[in-house]
Amino acid sequence: MKHGTAVLMWSADLSQPDRLATPFMLAQTAVAMDSAAELYFTAKCVELLLPSNSARLIGFGSEQLSLGTYLERAVLDGVKLYACSQAMHALNYRLTDLATFVTGAGGLIQFMARSQESQWRTLVF
Repeated sequence: MKHGTAVLMWSADLSQPDRLATPFMLAQTAVAMDSAAELYFTAKCVELLLPSNSARLIGFGSEQLSLGTYLERAVLDGVKLYACSQAMHALNYRLTDLATFVTGAGGLIQFMARSQESQWRTLVF
């Protein structure tokens, strides 16, 4: 079984864009180190996957890029993006409302299962 890093996006949202780049950069770093990486978007963080938010700038200083750029780079590097089905239901979104590069639905059960795998590490933002 390959080792990996699962990142739960729970409180990192557009209200604090200066903090949003870090989870993407950590996931990309994991992939660069020959590790699998998955980002799980739950609660209001599901809104980060809406195409209407892709132009929003995130990060800080000279490292500010659009949210869409961070998402696309992560996917191109091999990071898998999962949207929590319960959060989508609560916010009245469907998977088809999200960016086309979202891997699929995956929520707390999938994230918790990853956290119990000995070869995986988890981070929460």
